[in-house]
Amino acid sequence: MGMGFQVTNRTTGDSFTCSDGQSVLKAMEQRGLKCVPVGCRGGGCGYCKIRVVEGEFECGKMSKAHAPPEAVEKGEVLACRIYPLTDLIIECLPQPAADLASKQTKTKALR
Repeated sequence: MGMGFQVTNRTTGDSFTCSDGQSVLKAMEQRGLKCVPVGCRGGGCGYCKIRVVEGEFECGKMSKAHAPPEAVEKGEVLACRIYPLTDLIIECLPQPAADLASKQTKTKALR
């Protein structure tokens, strides 16, 4: 096993190491870095969407609603379900504040 891969976040300027077999989101969280909202951590909610600008990775199972094949081809993927194969350069794609606010409002309304 190698030492892992260097992941550089072009949005924030942060750089961190992602171990072999570790998801980009997990590596970010372990280093206390925040770039995207975190939801289910299982590829279903779409909160942790990022764009891989450069580098190779493999994908775990992701919701096609949040990461359709044409988006994945452009590097738009969920950080919780990608595993680097080379060093990566990423950009964060935070959800619009209106989307997050509407989800929070719905949650409050159900109480």
